[in-house]
Formats: sequence, C-alpha cells, structure tokens
Amino acid sequence: ADKKLIAGVKVFDLFQADILGEAKKSLALEVTLQPTQQTLTDKEIDAVATKIIAAVGKATGGVIRT
Repeated sequence: ADKKLIAGVKVFDLFQADILGEAKKSLALEVTLQPTQQTLTDKEIDAVATKIIAAVGKATGGVIRT
C-alpha cells in the first residue's frame, strides 16, 4: 500500500473464541488515510484498501473473515 497516504493504524477490536479455530484471533483494524495532494475518489480508496488487505495477508497469513 502507499505508506505516504497512511496517517495511522490501530487495532480497535480483538476477538478470540474456539469457533474461530485453535490459536486464531479476529482483529479489527482502523486505517486512517490522509492524502496530501488531492481528495481520494471512492475508487482510489478501494484500491488502497485492497492493497492494505493484501499486504497484511502476506505479512501475517491473515484472511478476511466471511
């Protein structure tokens, strides 16, 4: 993801239960984007979100819970 756009990241929820599977956790993250040159379109925000999800998955093995 474009790190220049990311102003902050924080975990705002952690859920652990047997229903998720052994040694698994569900984390909810808040990512704050702060563009400096122009307002992002919805399409640009979606593209950044997709890149962030892919980067987190690659780094941690995590997946989006469905």
